[in-house]
Amino acid sequence: MPLTLEDIAKMAHVSRSTVSRVINGDTNVNEETRKKVEDVIRRLNFQPNIAARSLAAGRTGIVGLVIPAGVTAIFTDPYFPQLIQGIMKACNASDHSVMLWLTEADYERRVIRQILYGGLLSGVIIASNPIDDPVLQALHKSKMPFVLIGRHPNLDVNYVDVDNLNGGQKATLHLLRLGRQRVATITGPQNMIAGIDRYQGYCQALQAMNCPLRPELVVEGDFTEESGYLGMRTLLPHRPDAVFVANDTMAIGALRALYEAGVSVPQQVALVGYDDMPAAAHLNPPLTTVRQPIGKLGAAAMEMLLEIIRQPKSPTSHRVLQTELIVRMSCGSS
Repeated sequence: MPLTLEDIAKMAHVSRSTVSRVINGDTNVNEETRKKVEDVIRRLNFQPNIAARSLAAGRTGIVGLVIPAGVTAIFTDPYFPQLIQGIMKACNASDHSVMLWLTEADYERRVIRQILYGGLLSGVIIASNPIDDPVLQALHKSKMPFVLIGRHPNLDVNYVDVDNLNGGQKATLHLLRLGRQRVATITGPQNMIAGIDRYQGYCQALQAMNCPLRPELVVEGDFTEESGYLGMRTLLPHRPDAVFVANDTMAIGALRALYEAGVSVPQQVALVGYDDMPAAAHLNPPLTTVRQPIGKLGAAAMEMLLEIIRQPKSPTSHRVLQTELIVRMSCGSS
């Protein structure tokens, strides 16, 4: 049978409420009494009940990371391990723990109830969400502290993001300045802000260079390798001479489609991705890509959330990190 606060109180010869105050860091406990309680806790390796602590202190030291994506995406897209690593690093430094929630569409209502009413979480980070995601909408209406990774076009919420619009613009301008005339794009999902902003950056670059926006040179992907492959196969009959692909995973699929079609890269079609995943530098040819600081993005989200938990009445906070164009051989220059 697990130890209780009453057991600790009896062994330390103090009241249950004193044990509770010591566990929750109350500074109004006599130092000698505190040491006596802590000695008993340490000797018995007592682990306080998380739910009970949350009721007493209003926080548990556990942060929820909500990713509205299928399980397959988490384990196949290298973006997510880097993001989680950044969150975990900041989390460990602040003596917090992370609980991962994957919100498959069929279970969203259950997840919302667990997050908001389970009593386990001090706050939530939500990543890679569709604009109309019900989990985000529920969090926005609740009093639960949360931070969004990626801005929201309609809700005034706390968020950290990278400058995706500028990143998409830099990638496309680079191709145009190399003299490419028919620059296509395989976009990210147009119900996600990262996909929208990168596509808008592409459009702005065309406008800045007085190039027409050709609808036949725009294909929507979903950030998976297969969608990049299919997107490139759709584009090939329209004879692009360059393609900006909205993430590296799709760029790998696009590169495979080009090889299968006997199209040389970069001689016939130049290619630029987005993310600068570890594999990008080792492709054949090495991939020109827009580097975004994914680990720093996760860490910044965690740091912002902890500040919101400490100061719940602070103004809404926004932070935007910058990107960098990494030029390699896939666009014909290095």
